[in-house]
Amino acid sequence: MRSPRPLTVLALFCLLLVVALAVAGCVTAKKATTPAISRAPEVDPINPNDADAYFKRGLAYQDKGQYDLAISDYNRVLEIDPRDAYAYNNRGNAYKAKGQYDQAFSDYNRALEIDPWYALAYYNRGVAYRLKGQYDQAISDFDRALEINPRDTKAYHNRGTAYWHKGQYDQAIADYNRVLEINPNDTAAYNDREIAYKSKSQYDQAVSGYNRAPEINPNDAVAYNNRGFDYMDKGQYDQAISDYNRALEINPRLAEAYNNRGEAYRLKGQYDQAIADYNRALEINPRYAEAYNNRGTAYGEKGQYDQAFSDLNRALEINPQLAMAYNNRALAYYYKGEYNRAWEDVRRAQSLGIQAEPQFLQNLRQASGRWE
Repeated sequence: MRSPRPLTVLALFCLLLVVALAVAGCVTAKKATTPAISRAPEVDPINPNDADAYFKRGLAYQDKGQYDLAISDYNRVLEIDPRDAYAYNNRGNAYKAKGQYDQAFSDYNRALEIDPWYALAYYNRGVAYRLKGQYDQAISDFDRALEINPRDTKAYHNRGTAYWHKGQYDQAIADYNRVLEINPNDTAAYNDREIAYKSKSQYDQAVSGYNRAPEINPNDAVAYNNRGFDYMDKGQYDQAISDYNRALEINPRLAEAYNNRGEAYRLKGQYDQAIADYNRALEINPRYAEAYNNRGTAYGEKGQYDQAFSDLNRALEINPQLAMAYNNRALAYYYKGEYNRAWEDVRRAQSLGIQAEPQFLQNLRQASGRWE
């Protein structure tokens, strides 16, 4: 009897990278001649109404990820000058980075009331909509940003990603192509375009982009990670592992590459190496639900069901919508003879849009005597 195939997760990291970069947003430095600030400057105690000093210090805090301090400084700027559109934009980015989207939208809206031609505020609001899954609103804002600045590669890229999430792959590819017309060395655009091609099952077009990105930038860890993903799709696990190794040489904290290398090892039956890689991914990101799912799958394939249940339960605590974890837990319940629980998880996965393999369902029906 053929064993049912578990569902696991590879991290095609370039799209995630776009999101990660977008969370912080694009801030405005009021004066183009303002130098980069390596540390937060002091506000002149003799002149507490120096809005520019508070603004610069807010920028410095924002660059360091100290968003509460940045918000405090932007608050002070806006007390001094309630019509400072740049401060509203930057404070909106700080709120967005904290996941406080309603406050972010309020600030972007206010910035655009003050300056309706502020392309960066449209772009940042579009990113916030995209992060919330409101893709039509996001596309509308990216459209407006591009009307004002037709060479904004970030807006094209993020609009392409919004189209990709909507399943409009041709529009996504067109936007990534536009990015590459403006900047032929944009490796992230190559990577994301190849994801769109793969989504259309146009694998030949995808291969060229995955190879092109590391050629442009041999130190781009994400490019190697994504080419490894392509090798995985073809069952070329040794080549995939080689690319993941290179990605991790460049960036030893790229949790997605550890997760993906773990998957390559698991598919080769090298479970201990796989588990070691999932462990490393989870040390870097303790809330990496997909890595818990994958490690749980590896434990299940080793027959270590208690560890498998622990990991799959943890994956679902972090992300209750991770349908494949329900399917994988159903598989573990099946092997433990807990057929009613297996059926419960099969139904949960189905409610989230993931169907169990027909062979597994047939095996479960025979074992449980339930012909659902």
